[in-house]
Amino acid sequence: MKLQHVALGSLSLLLLVGCLGALKPSGINLRTFVGCAVREFTFLAKKPGCRALRVTTDACWGRCHTWEKPVLEPPYIEAYHRVCTYNETKTVTVKLPRCAPNVDPFYTYPVAIRCDCDVCSTATTECETA
Repeated sequence: MKLQHVALGSLSLLLLVGCLGALKPSGINLRTFVGCAVREFTFLAKKPGCRALRVTTDACWGRCHTWEKPVLEPPYIEAYHRVCTYNETKTVTVKLPRCAPNVDPFYTYPVAIRCDCDVCSTATTECETA
C-alpha cells in the first residue's frame, strides 16, 4: 500500500512539473489570462535618416472584462468597456546608429511600470476600433 502512495505521489509531482514547464517564464498562462500586466516587448525604434535599433522594453498587455446590455431608455445601451492601459511609466532614451549628420540620433519611448484595466485614454493608448 505504501508503494501505491509513493507511485501516486511521484505521478502527481511529474504532472505538476510538466504543467509548470508548459507555462511561460512569467508564470502566466497567456491564453486564459484576464487582466492587465507588464510584459517584455521588443520593437524596432526607427527614425528617418537613421538605422533602426531593436529595443526590448516593458509594455502593457492583457484582456480586460467588458460588456454591453440594451436598456429601454436613451442612450439604449449600458456599457462597461475597459482596456489594458498604462497606469505608470518612465521614459528611456536611446541613441540610434548611423544617423545622417543633420538628424537628431536620440529616440525616446515609454517603459511600463504599472498597468491596469481602465477606461481608454488617448494620451497613452490607441482607442479606435475597426
